[in-house]
Amino acid sequence: MIDVDTSESIRTVTFNRPEARNALTVDGLEALEAAIEGAEEPVLYLCGRGGAFSAGADLNEVAALDGDRDRATEFAHLGQRVAQTIEESPAVVVAGIDGPARGGGLELALACDVRVGTPDSTYGEPGVTFGLFGAWGGTVRLPRIIGEGDALEFALSGRSVDAAEARRMGLISRVEDEPRSVAEEIAANAADSLAALKRRIRDDSEHATQERREAQAFADLVAAHADDIDALLE
Repeated sequence: MIDVDTSESIRTVTFNRPEARNALTVDGLEALEAAIEGAEEPVLYLCGRGGAFSAGADLNEVAALDGDRDRATEFAHLGQRVAQTIEESPAVVVAGIDGPARGGGLELALACDVRVGTPDSTYGEPGVTFGLFGAWGGTVRLPRIIGEGDALEFALSGRSVDAAEARRMGLISRVEDEPRSVAEEIAANAADSLAALKRRIRDDSEHATQERREAQAFADLVAAHADDIDALLE
């Protein structure tokens, strides 16, 4: 589900569940967390296999919560913890996005330091269309990255955007046929400078209270829409 390849300067972490558009289970999130925590390389490149970055949370896992608020809160906290692990990693984390990045998949990308999309990449927070929303830190990071106005319209509509619009909004910083080239470009710089620069730019991130409220709201919606979630899987 999570593949890891290493070189002297870049650790490549790949979502490898293409039959499910790289949707993430609890096991997948825990494996991703371990892969990020184990990085000793100065740059970490996060990508997906099979023409998708990640569809986010596996809906079978969400349905299995069975409307239980406590379990839903734990699931949200797990995704938030993995996103926080990405954000706080000493490595510079570059997301190379090809195909769809949806829901929790997009939220994990938002936790990365640099996001680069291919011309075929697309982005969306579709949870609102079936009574949920992504709860892996997206309500904190999305307005911080693209501004409150664009964040509200994007999240509340549930629509998807292409690479050109994602670049305009600031969801991604570059559009490249080969996103890995940006990771290689960054890795060519001094490792200690990269780590220090990341720490300084990231130094103003305090959002534990916001994430707790996000998890609580997610749990409310899981409880309210348990039947709707089940219907999606029929």
